[in-house]
Amino acid sequence: MNRPAACGCRRAFTSSILKSVLLLPFASLFVPEARAQHNLGVPPPGSQKSAKSKALDAGADVLQNRKPIDAMSAYLNGFHFYADDMGRQVEAHHFCTHVTEDFHQCVIFDSNESNAKLIGIEYIVSERIFKSLPDDEKKLWHSHHYEVKSGELVAPRIPELAEHALMQDLVTTYGKTWHTWQIDRDASLPLGIPQLMMGFTRDGQINPPMLDARDTRFRTSTVEARRKRANIAEPQVVKGANAWESGKTVQLTLAEVDVRNLRR
Repeated sequence: MNRPAACGCRRAFTSSILKSVLLLPFASLFVPEARAQHNLGVPPPGSQKSAKSKALDAGADVLQNRKPIDAMSAYLNGFHFYADDMGRQVEAHHFCTHVTEDFHQCVIFDSNESNAKLIGIEYIVSERIFKSLPDDEKKLWHSHHYEVKSGELVAPRIPELAEHALMQDLVTTYGKTWHTWQIDRDASLPLGIPQLMMGFTRDGQINPPMLDARDTRFRTSTVEARRKRANIAEPQVVKGANAWESGKTVQLTLAEVDVRNLRR
């Protein structure tokens, strides 16, 4: 769990989290951290870090401020699939900053370990902001209603009351996700170009073994989370989101183009 940051981007439900922590048994905060899944990953090429590199890293850790990183006040675990191929499904570990009441930004890793690979980013906006987007832009975004209501999206280790408040906040939001590392195909290096990702919208879409493996590692239950979130109102999805459901979608492809304003 990331360290809370004292900044203006703290979540609106911070007080709920603190109250929940004070009311819960102290021991509940120290459940052993589930080890992240590395079924797809292998170490990037290169030798072990030298003593010099370790010393430089340690010095930077002590001396430099990292306000954007420290502001990441939420850790979410969920799943994405490639917009043009639902068969390619990936577990995603999000570390997010709540910049304004209508906007979150997240970096995505393949695990929650210290050697995790950075595999993408996700921007999250409120329903109000999403409604204001041009139609062509909306095609890049997915809803979060099912991820929340189904229990697939979880916030590991925070108290139940705080997680419930967080999910109420997220159920009406929309996300635009780009994975910069196709970890399911090239585990050692980030080859190729970024790809647009989407989220699931109904039962039967996610790969059950992948979901079960996540639940086992984090000692959580998607079924139980779904039951506990039954009282969260399910929003009407705004037209334009989840464009892939039509059977057609947009995706990045690589093309050679002329360089404009070239200076040699």
